[in-house]
Amino acid sequence: MWKLWLIFSGIFLIIEIGTVGFLVFWFAIGALIAMVASFFIESVVAQTAIFVVSSTILLFATRPFVNKFAKTENTTKTNAFSIEGKKGKVIQTIDPIEGTGQIKISGEVWSAKSLDNTTISQDTEVIIERIDGVKAIVKPV
Repeated sequence: MWKLWLIFSGIFLIIEIGTVGFLVFWFAIGALIAMVASFFIESVVAQTAIFVVSSTILLFATRPFVNKFAKTENTTKTNAFSIEGKKGKVIQTIDPIEGTGQIKISGEVWSAKSLDNTTISQDTEVIIERIDGVKAIVKPV
């Protein structure tokens, strides 16, 4: 039976390689623990129970440890979202009725809409609240 547990462990490791999360790895370790248990215990039911229990314990015991190293809270905004929170200058009056308006930020020209659908006149300094499609949503500073 130990050969079967070793094969299961290998299959779980191959599946882990193909996945993004760090979940199936613990089933591979659980299969290895069941393999060691198979040298001492003849019952397949007992070996399977050892596999399930050990995999579950490893999964829940190591989850906080893995999450500690896999934090994604401090990600850096890239591309268009990198301008959120920055200041720009209106170069074409933002008019929600006409649907016109442009701002200039860091040398780039962006189409813009006002956050509260008000008109913002040319040369007004604005802050970019968010990006909606290809338009910057702004409010006056």
